[in-house]
Amino acid sequence: MKSAFDSQVQFFNSLKAAIPSYCSLVDAVAETIDVSIDSAYRRIRGEKLLNYQEMFMLCQKYNISVDRLFSLNSNTIVFQSNQNKFEKDNFHKWMEDVYAQLQMVQSFNKKHIYFLLKDMPPWYHYYHKELALFKFFFWKKSILYSDSINGKHFSLQDECEPDLEELQNKILKVYNKIDTTEIWNEEGINTTLRQIHLYQDMGLIPDPQDTIKLYNCLLEVVDHLENMAEVGKKFPFGGTPNEGSPDYNFFVNEFVLGDNTFFVELDDIKITYLNYNVIYFMGTSDQTFNEGMFQNLKNLIKKSTQISKVGEKERRQFFNKLRKKISIQIDSFQSTIE
Repeated sequence: MKSAFDSQVQFFNSLKAAIPSYCSLVDAVAETIDVSIDSAYRRIRGEKLLNYQEMFMLCQKYNISVDRLFSLNSNTIVFQSNQNKFEKDNFHKWMEDVYAQLQMVQSFNKKHIYFLLKDMPPWYHYYHKELALFKFFFWKKSILYSDSINGKHFSLQDECEPDLEELQNKILKVYNKIDTTEIWNEEGINTTLRQIHLYQDMGLIPDPQDTIKLYNCLLEVVDHLENMAEVGKKFPFGGTPNEGSPDYNFFVNEFVLGDNTFFVELDDIKITYLNYNVIYFMGTSDQTFNEGMFQNLKNLIKKSTQISKVGEKERRQFFNKLRKKISIQIDSFQSTIE
C-alpha cells in the first residue's frame, strides 16, 4: 500500500505541472504555505507531511483535486482549463496559455509529447507568417467572435500584431525542443483547406493572389513536415537538424481519425489535454485516467504505420496525398478566376 509520504511526493509531482513555468516548485510551495525554502524542500521530498491547512491552500491556489494527495479511487476526473471569457484580449490570453503550457512541458528533464491529430497542430501554421496571419484572423473572427475584426476582410497586406508574432515564434521554438510522437491521418489538413476555401467563397479574402499564396504556404509546410519525418528529427523551417535536435516520430493510421488529444509524459507524471471549442484544451493529471489514455495511445501506435526514418515508400505516398489535396484546391480556384 502506498504510504502517506509516497502519496505526498506524487502530489508534488502533479503540482509542478500546475504552477507557471517561470516559477520553481519550491518557491511556489514556500510562498503559498508561508514556510522557509528548507521546510518546503522537506515537504516536497516527503520528509515532512503537509497539514490540513497547507494541503487546502495548495489545492485551492492551483486548482488541484485533493484526490491526488490521498490517491482516492474516485470516478470523478478533474480537468483544468482557461475558458474563453469573451474579453477584448481573449486571443492574446489563449496564445499566452499555449506558450505557458509548452514551457511547463519543456521544463521537465524527461518529456515527450504525443499528439493524436484530427487537425494539423496550430503551431505548424506559424512556419509561415502569412499562414499564421490567416489562422489568427479566422480564429478571432469565427471562433472567438472578437469585436475588433467585425466587418473586416482578410488581407496579406495587413501586419501581424507584434506581440502575437513574438508569441508565435516562442511557441514554435519551444515546441521544437521537445521529443514528439504524432499520429496522423490524411484528413489532417482538411480543416485548414476548408477554412481558406470558405473565406474565399464568402468574399472574406478579396484578393485572389492571397488565396493562392495561402495554399502555397500550406504546400511548403507539408514539405517541411516530410523533411522532418525523413530524418526523424525536429528542426526550424528551412533549416537542418543538429546533434541536439529532438526526436520526431511520425505515424499514420488510415482507420482512426484522431480527436486532437494532446498527451505529455513528464518524469513520473502524465497529463492528458482534451480539445474542446475548436482551439481550447482542458488538462488532467488524474493518474488512473492518464494510464488508461497512455495504454490506448500505445495500442494505437502499434496499429499505425511509422513513416519517420523508415518506410520511405509509405512516407512519400502519404505526403503526396496531402500535396494532391492542396493542388486540387489550387487548380479548382484558379479555374474560377481565369
